[in-house]
Amino acid sequence: MSHAASNAAQFRALYERSLKHPTGFWGDAAKSIDWFTPPKTVFDASQGVYGRWFPDGVMNTCYNAVDRHAATRPDQVAIIHDSPITGMKRKLTYRELRDEVSALGAVMQDYGVHKGDRVVIYMPMIPEALIAMLACARIGAIHSVVFGGFAARELATRLDDSHPKLILAASCGIEPGRVVHYKPLIDEAIELATHKPEGVIVFQRPQEKATLKAGRDHDWAELVQDANSAGKTSECVPVKSTDPLYILYTSGTTGKPKGVVRDNGGHAVAIHWTMKAIYSINPGEVFWSASDVGWVVGHSYIVYGPLLAGATTIVYEGKPVGTPDVGAFWRVISEHGAKALFTAPTAFRAIRKEDPNAEELKKYKFNDFRALFLAGERADPDTVKWAEDILGVPVIDHWWQTETGWAIAGNPFGLGQLPVKHGSPTVAMPGYDVRIVDEGGHPVGAGKMGSIVVKLPMPPSCLPTLWNADDRFRESYLSTYPGFYLTSDAGYIDGDGYLYIMGRTDDIINVAGHRLSTGGMEEVLASHPAVAECAVIGAKDALKGEQPCGFVVLKAGVSTPVEQIEKELVALVREKIGPVAAFKIAIVIKRLPKTRSGKILRGTMKKIADSDQWTMPATIDDPVILDEIKAALQSKGLAR
Repeated sequence: MSHAASNAAQFRALYERSLKHPTGFWGDAAKSIDWFTPPKTVFDASQGVYGRWFPDGVMNTCYNAVDRHAATRPDQVAIIHDSPITGMKRKLTYRELRDEVSALGAVMQDYGVHKGDRVVIYMPMIPEALIAMLACARIGAIHSVVFGGFAARELATRLDDSHPKLILAASCGIEPGRVVHYKPLIDEAIELATHKPEGVIVFQRPQEKATLKAGRDHDWAELVQDANSAGKTSECVPVKSTDPLYILYTSGTTGKPKGVVRDNGGHAVAIHWTMKAIYSINPGEVFWSASDVGWVVGHSYIVYGPLLAGATTIVYEGKPVGTPDVGAFWRVISEHGAKALFTAPTAFRAIRKEDPNAEELKKYKFNDFRALFLAGERADPDTVKWAEDILGVPVIDHWWQTETGWAIAGNPFGLGQLPVKHGSPTVAMPGYDVRIVDEGGHPVGAGKMGSIVVKLPMPPSCLPTLWNADDRFRESYLSTYPGFYLTSDAGYIDGDGYLYIMGRTDDIINVAGHRLSTGGMEEVLASHPAVAECAVIGAKDALKGEQPCGFVVLKAGVSTPVEQIEKELVALVREKIGPVAAFKIAIVIKRLPKTRSGKILRGTMKKIADSDQWTMPATIDDPVILDEIKAALQSKGLAR
């Protein structure tokens, strides 16, 4: 038997065990976590919406990620902060991290934050963002990180949904050539929100000192210094395995964000398991996830995964290109001895665009760099092949969602790599019983397209529900195909069991790995006084995967020049949703293509924009409109 065949056979046996004997499989994995009260029950199908993992276990995630390593390897580096944008570098050992987290936990307790209270974190890629998350976990509070690029309105909706007691923030974020002023956005969000947090604790960065509002706002450094001077610390508060660790908001199709809940026990068990099994990272090794703490990848693999495993994590405040050059990623890997990198395909498309022959790579030596992992949007085969050629290591695509917290499908590099098929994130991971079904919920054959679903129960770390919204959770994910979790992705499984993800089945588009709702963008466009109706699609983009493209029909009698309105619409989306939307294309058209019942034909518009084959919808009201759409797209350099 070949090495690859042996790996495949071993993994198949492991995978089958995870589905047939989940209590044994995940019960064994749970032994790697330190528990105050070890769970006697691995899974209870009677609890929650579809069952709960380790329901009688008691533990603390911060203890597992920080304190147990501070006790056994206190001088090992836990966090490397590398910020080419500010020119700053810093290292924190596990002992130093424990002390910083403990002090901030004491500060929050002084402000009345107790187990179960929510804390919103609005911070850039600095160590304090991780310290904030871990301090919440330490005292049993539930953190909700909001990406620092989101606008005030987006922050306000999250305040109103999660009702946080405090906001932990930085004074600013730093982008190439500009400072992003966080404090005015926070002030506006609190003004907009119905729920008013009791306080805002601001970490003042040297690049900008924010103005603090008397009585409500407090200086982070001063509070921590006072706590240290007074000898104040915080202990790791025991929490139930099923208590929430965090809420992370993802776009909802209705425009209202969905608060994905992650529990403590199941999350720690599954994420710890993946660090060795999927990423092949051992204690003491350096792992780099080039994401942001505002996204799920940042939660799982900048913060919790590496630290649960006793590894060293890199916190990078920079870009793939331009900070300062296209060799930025190679420098970080080389300088810090990263064993693996996890990033979005977008990053490598950007590097390839600027340096197709990888000349910058030749300047650096890699010490035992083992693998590149890609996720966030579909990894196109050309980019994967290019990365394989220049790096000479395995390039592994894997697929997962904010809702799951770790890979639904992947290649178990740490257990024994399976053969790579370009265009596929390989096979379902343990615990995920992945099926392809038709519109009636019936299984389809190998190679046939359909909706991708996961048979319940979901494995540990997957969302047990949405924040304060069990019914919405059922409706959004479990009602379409009873007994199954709906991924809202379409694809197929080939004869070898390899999964292929072909696209979204709802209105969520993927811009550089960030899931964004076209419905939310349409809401913003429709708010412009000149706009009568609109539609947003995700058009293929060679660099970002998809780019949002907005079509608007103006109200009768509007005299403002079209070019000006298009510029105003782009600015409006950037203001209301934030630069993260990457919204640059607004096209004024005469009319939108619709069915006779009034449904806008977004799918057909997208096919035209992507230059894909399309057929005339049978129910279209006026076929000539599609020619108008094509001409409008061509005027913007889209559609062949």
